[in-house]
Amino acid sequence: MKRPNLSDSTESVSLSRREMILASGVMIVGMMPVRGQAAEGPGPSGKDLIFRTTEPRNAEPRLSDLIRSWITPTKYFYVRSHAPNPEIDPGRFRLHVDGMVHKSLELSLDDLRRYPQRTITATLTCAGNRRAEFNQQAPVGGVQWQAGAIGNATWTGVALADVLQDAGVDDAARHVWMEGLDAVPHDGGTIPFGASVPIEKVRVLGDDVGALLVTHMNGHPLPVDHGYPLRAIVPGYIGARSVKWLGRITLSDRPSTNHYVATAYKIVTDTAALDWSESGPIYRYPINAAIAIPEPDAVLPPGKVEVAGYALPTGRADARIRRVWVSADGGKSWTAAELSGDDLPYCWKLWRAEVQVTPDTTELIVRASDSSGGFMPARVPWNAKGYLQNAWYRLPVRIEGADLDRKRGR
Repeated sequence: MKRPNLSDSTESVSLSRREMILASGVMIVGMMPVRGQAAEGPGPSGKDLIFRTTEPRNAEPRLSDLIRSWITPTKYFYVRSHAPNPEIDPGRFRLHVDGMVHKSLELSLDDLRRYPQRTITATLTCAGNRRAEFNQQAPVGGVQWQAGAIGNATWTGVALADVLQDAGVDDAARHVWMEGLDAVPHDGGTIPFGASVPIEKVRVLGDDVGALLVTHMNGHPLPVDHGYPLRAIVPGYIGARSVKWLGRITLSDRPSTNHYVATAYKIVTDTAALDWSESGPIYRYPINAAIAIPEPDAVLPPGKVEVAGYALPTGRADARIRRVWVSADGGKSWTAAELSGDDLPYCWKLWRAEVQVTPDTTELIVRASDSSGGFMPARVPWNAKGYLQNAWYRLPVRIEGADLDRKRGR
C-alpha cells in the first residue's frame, strides 16, 4: 500500500535533503511589536537559526552551534510555532484556571510572581526532531526538521501544582488541558494550540516539579518566539505539551478535545487501517542522539577524527544517559564516547569521541543507552507524520583519496 504524504495546514513545508543540509537562513517575516514586551530581543535571526518556515516561525540551529555549551543559548534554541506570534499586552494578561476545580482563577503576571519561584534545567525537543530522515523510507509531511529541534535551557516560574492547590482540584479530575493565545488556521477558521497531560504529571514529587508555568528562560524574560509572557514546561514530554503563550488551564476527567491532542501528535503507521482518533497521544519522548561534528558529507582525512554531538535520555525522572558509542565501520565496532554536562533528570548530555576512519568509511553512526533501560534501535518504523525518529543516527562522510583508491581496486 502506498503511504500518503499527509500534512497539517501548519506543517506543509518540504525541502530537498541538500537544501536542508546546506541552508544558511532565509528572509525573516517581520513580527508585530508586542505592547509592553520585556522579553529578550526581537527574536532569532537567520544568522543564528535555519528557518524551515517564516510564518509561522519554525527554525533550528546549525548542530555545531547547538553543542557549544550544555545550556543552549537562547539564540540557538529551536523555535516551533503553529501560528503567527500573538500580540499580548502583559498588563492585561490573565491566566484562566477552570473546569473541574472548586474555585476558578484569573491570574495576572503579578499574581503569578507571588507564588514560590522555581528554576529547573530541562531539555525540550520537538516530536518531529529528525523528521527528514523518514523521507528515506517514504515521504512525510510537516516541518522538515534535521536534528536541531532540541535544546537544553533553564526555566523559571511557578509550579503548576501550586496554582492548582489554590484552585482546588475535583477528585474526579484526570487530565490538565492547556490552551495558548495563538490563533492556528484550521478548517476555515482558527483554533488555539492546545495540549493536555495526565494529572499525575503535574504533581510535585521531591525535586521533580512535574510541570512549570514559565516566565523566564536562561535567566531572562521569555522571548516572544518562546511564549512570552507565559508558557508551560512539561519536562520529559514532547515539546507540543509545553504550550506557549499560555492563556487557559482546564481540569477535566478526559483528554482535551483540541485538534493537537485528539488528532495530531499521534503515531499512525497505516492511515488506511486506523482512524487518527483511535491512536493515543504522544507524551514522553524516547532516548535519542545525534552527531553535530563533523557536518554531513564532510571530507575527512584518513586516520583519527573527532566526532561530537548530543544524547537525550528517555523522558523519565530516573533516566540518565549512561553510554554513547560511535562507529566508523557500519556498526562492526564501536568506540565509547566521553560524556559532559550535569547529571540531571530530563537533561541531555554532550559527548565527544575519537574514531579511526579509513577509505572504506562512508558514514559515522552514533547510538546511546540510558539508566532506565532505554536504547536507540537500529531502525524505526515509518509513521505518517514523522514523529519520534530515534534510530541510530547516521552521518554520511567522505574520506580523502577514497575514490581514487576504489578506482585503483585497493
